Amino acid sequence: MKTSIKIVGAFIAIGMLACSCNKQFEQNPSNAVPGGGAFNTVKDFNVACLGMYYEMTHTEYYLAGSDDPVSWISTMDLMADNLISQQTGRGSQRSFGNWQYNASNTTGMFADAYSIIRAANSILENIGNVGDAPERANFEGEALTVRAMVHFDLLRIYSRPVSGPQAAPNGLGVPYVTTTDINDAPGRGTVKDAYDKVVADLVRAVDLINASNGSGRLNKAATYALLSRVYLYGGEWQKCVDASSACLAIKNDPGSITTFPGIWTDQSEAGVIFKLMIKTQDRLGGQPILIGNGYSQSISGSIKSEWVAAHSLALMYDTLKDVRAKAYLVNATFGGQKYRAIAKHLGRPGGTPRMVDLKYLRVAEVILNRAEAYTQLNSDATALEDLDLLRKNRYTPFTAGAETGEALKKAIAKERRLEMAFEGDRWFDLKRKGLPVARDQFGDYADGTGTPYFVKDLPAGDPRWQLPLGQRYINANANLEQNPGY
Repeated sequence: MKTSIKIVGAFIAIGMLACSCNKQFEQNPSNAVPGGGAFNTVKDFNVACLGMYYEMTHTEYYLAGSDDPVSWISTMDLMADNLISQQTGRGSQRSFGNWQYNASNTTGMFADAYSIIRAANSILENIGNVGDAPERANFEGEALTVRAMVHFDLLRIYSRPVSGPQAAPNGLGVPYVTTTDINDAPGRGTVKDAYDKVVADLVRAVDLINASNGSGRLNKAATYALLSRVYLYGGEWQKCVDASSACLAIKNDPGSITTFPGIWTDQSEAGVIFKLMIKTQDRLGGQPILIGNGYSQSISGSIKSEWVAAHSLALMYDTLKDVRAKAYLVNATFGGQKYRAIAKHLGRPGGTPRMVDLKYLRVAEVILNRAEAYTQLNSDATALEDLDLLRKNRYTPFTAGAETGEALKKAIAKERRLEMAFEGDRWFDLKRKGLPVARDQFGDYADGTGTPYFVKDLPAGDPRWQLPLGQRYINANANLEQNPGY
């Protein structure tokens, strides 16, 4: 039985909206976020925790957005150099691919992020109501991890890096919201201030959260994995190593040659630390949630894509030895032309096409985080061990590496690009390293011909590395400052 729940100001009523919003949607009772007076029992808090994940999958933040659609697993790759627009597509997201975003077409991600944060804060504000119940610590740990996770993603999108060549620790951060007060009108603070609060929440959470909460929910390994990511971006190399090692002590299988392909069809959870589960009955804007929609629209037995693999990236995969070549890419023909389409999110066998769970944290990333941190600590031999741990689970036959110094750093960066392609990592990876986007000269066809990029290069340090805040939020909150260049 479904209950219709009316949420007032669900797009984050923290004083940032240009108008108050009424949001109507259908929820299963097990996914609903309780109102302020409903936090009384363990069951209430469990429902509230499920509600946080419901917000993640039923708002536009991680799965879609205002530019039809902005998707976490495509937007951050198409803004970089992993994807190229296929000219037979609808032209979706080309404004993002051409870095032509503005204060009116990036609104969904910002608002919906704080809707998720508000759900987490509801739990934290009321956690005392559950008393000394043994479940209390885990509920608090989950909420703290969600709050930190979403704030950090906002920081990666809207702010300058906290470390690295383009670091601006005293630059504009993001409002770190720790209340559900709808009259709160926070300023942005600094990058370092937001970063430190993310770390503090995760450090606190890791001692509270359960080792296991079931598939689709955060747990101790996930919190350590997030710390590993955060410390990597913060340039805190030893802390990154420590957090990575703590995560890998719990879960260290990145998926083998045999199990790896099944990760992307939801037939295996090998190597998956945390994912957003997408179910057949889930709806966003009244439509099924199809996270692979930009990569594959089945037309008369053919694959029609909005975005296909950039030619230079496709050439980096060893099609004979690398298990990722077939797991990630597929040869497709549409309109008489051949393309290298993205197979990673095609869907489950026998299921709804393009419907698949979103993998947010994986063991492979943690291994690569630690390997990179080791190189910064001049521990090349240990870094190579991590790199080879991943490579032996991706290449057949596998030959142990012998790289050191800059060659080792380049090898780790290469494997990161190959491993994390089409998961929303590439843009952030270039940004934190202070590197430009330098796209190839090839077109969208599989052989490199066809229509090339409309805009090829984005210099390091360009203001467009920070997306603009929606103007309506700035209009509503005098304490918010727009990013330079918009």
